[in-house]
Amino acid sequence: MTNAAAARARGGRPWAPWVLAAAAWLALGGAQAQTTLRVFAGGQNQRPDLTRKLLADYARSHPGLTIETESGGATSELQRQYLSTVLNAKDPAIDIYLIDIVNPAQYFGAGWLEPLDTYLGDAATVLKPYLPGYAASNVVDGKLAALPAFADAMFLYYRKDLLQRYGLGEPRTWDELAAAARKVQAGEAQAGRPGLQGLSIQGAPIEGAVCTFLLPYWGQGKEFNDARGKLTLDRPAAARGLQQWLGMVDAGVIKPNVAEVKTPDTINEFKAGQVLFAVNWSFAWDRFRDDADSRVKGQVGVMALPAVGMPGGRSVTCLGGWQWAVSAFSRHKAEAAQLVRYLSSPESSKYLAMRGALLPSYASVYTDPDVVQAVPWLKDAAPGVVAGKARPLSREYGRVSDIIRTTTSAVLARTRTAEEGANDIGSRLGRVMR
Repeated sequence: MTNAAAARARGGRPWAPWVLAAAAWLALGGAQAQTTLRVFAGGQNQRPDLTRKLLADYARSHPGLTIETESGGATSELQRQYLSTVLNAKDPAIDIYLIDIVNPAQYFGAGWLEPLDTYLGDAATVLKPYLPGYAASNVVDGKLAALPAFADAMFLYYRKDLLQRYGLGEPRTWDELAAAARKVQAGEAQAGRPGLQGLSIQGAPIEGAVCTFLLPYWGQGKEFNDARGKLTLDRPAAARGLQQWLGMVDAGVIKPNVAEVKTPDTINEFKAGQVLFAVNWSFAWDRFRDDADSRVKGQVGVMALPAVGMPGGRSVTCLGGWQWAVSAFSRHKAEAAQLVRYLSSPESSKYLAMRGALLPSYASVYTDPDVVQAVPWLKDAAPGVVAGKARPLSREYGRVSDIIRTTTSAVLARTRTAEEGANDIGSRLGRVMR
């Protein structure tokens, strides 16, 4: 993907486009003046197939508008590498980008995003209907940097059938989860079904490992940074959080090679019936329910993440989510801003929730009768999303993410101790988040 800009300059395309609307023609025999907008719609997990349907509907009601899409990048990191290359080159070929919740501050600070205030109105007014966390992440220096596409958060998925088989309820704390996992693993092994993983988390040096670090840290009631973005890391608490995962590895609840586990690995192993509990994003629900190769259909429960088992310990989830942004280098900024407004509308949010179980960025959509009928568990998801915490919003987020995820993976690989990892993160980020 780092060669995407060069490929485009040679007339190539880094990913295959789909032309979603043809030109409209005037009745008197001439072509109507046309505008072509090109949209980057993310990778498979962001459901570009659903975005293409929304774009087709929009194009049909806007004669003279042609919309093309491209998609690609299996992970947030790969997408960020590609978009950084294109935007840093000031390439005008893409007008609208789907970007991770952690990127508005970084991209806007680099001068890559067009402020939407001029086209859509005051940021506070425009963002008022959205969930608070998503409204806050899209305002940079008082300007409207992007609009929410859909929300996301980490949840705990579990095998309802196995918990029922052993008379167990939903775990309220991570300690209860570990105890339940050991009981089920022992029972399944005795019944001739060995090899069940108790818990799957992401330990590879990917974006998910940032949340793997933050979840048990936040769960102790600790804050990672202050309102100005300055690092406030409690290093002993950070070490305890990392040690929580290592303790589960030692107990056989988490598999030893957790430092190699990526988001798709957790999904695929849970689908195959090899995992009792799994921490993953909301889009995983559709994979477990609908994929043809899922062996756990009808057997999956979903709940808020367990609390840290200590006085003051609490359940905290890591917010994700995706935003629509207009390129500062687009030649059709006004038209792109209006398309972004449509893609971020309650109607679009409802469609994505019903068809893809993508979490709404509007509180009202969670209780919409059509949505509840299509995806019943969403009605209980809103409180967890509202109470979730965002990863550090920083113009230097690329460096912040790299330090946290690589160090967390090193600790889980046992090449660093938990204390060494916490100190490394604190020392290195202290120079970045000042």
